[in-house]
Amino acid sequence: MSGGASSQSGKRRKNRSRGARVAPALEPALRDACEAAIGYRFKDQALLDRAMTHRSAVTGGQPEWSNERLEFLGDRVLGLVVAGFLIERFPKDREGQLAPRLNALVSRETCAEIGATLELDRFLIVDRAERAAGGARRPSLLSNATEALLGAIYLDGDLRAATKFIRQHWKKSLQGAEEVKRDPKSVLQEWAQARGGSTPDYQLVDQDGPDHAPTFTVSVSIDGQSPETGDGSSKQDAERAAAVAMLRKVGHE
Repeated sequence: MSGGASSQSGKRRKNRSRGARVAPALEPALRDACEAAIGYRFKDQALLDRAMTHRSAVTGGQPEWSNERLEFLGDRVLGLVVAGFLIERFPKDREGQLAPRLNALVSRETCAEIGATLELDRFLIVDRAERAAGGARRPSLLSNATEALLGAIYLDGDLRAATKFIRQHWKKSLQGAEEVKRDPKSVLQEWAQARGGSTPDYQLVDQDGPDHAPTFTVSVSIDGQSPETGDGSSKQDAERAAAVAMLRKVGHE
């Protein structure tokens, strides 16, 4: 090969190198703070980085750099651990009695509350536009990050580590599993009709996220009140979340 061809080949390699992107990562101080907040230290810190990376931060990069795959895994781990807890805690309950408890404990709303308590918005890696718009505090992003974090802990440790994390951070919710709450949509409808109002009106506002884990946003309107919104992994879950938000607004919890 001539010296000119070798030189051009070298230039091409350098140009490719300049254009190469690397996966988003937390600053060391933020990574330490995140591990302190969640009570778990990662052996593979890249897993924590991935769990905290929203897909808005990987535009033009590798899709697997985002937390969506870990969220998919964490959702299943959470369901397994919580189902096992309920079987153990309520040995005489039928499936129909266990299901509402399971749904409440693994709901997007509960996961978002856990994420907010852990202040995961401080550590989420999102693009500038998303952070400027306050997106890191959105319940849907907090819920997804919480599930992704759980998936990362499962891969970094094992099911025992994931179970410990759930029992630690879902402690209050697990203790409240004794009470099976009524469907908030039914409660809101009864509240509105008891005051002579019409049936609550639910409207789909937005649908976001990947096919395997979509996030729906629904608004609910009742007479005499401005609309409230809720997020969920299905339209029904989003409607229930919106109903909960409206019930809180009117002082009926």
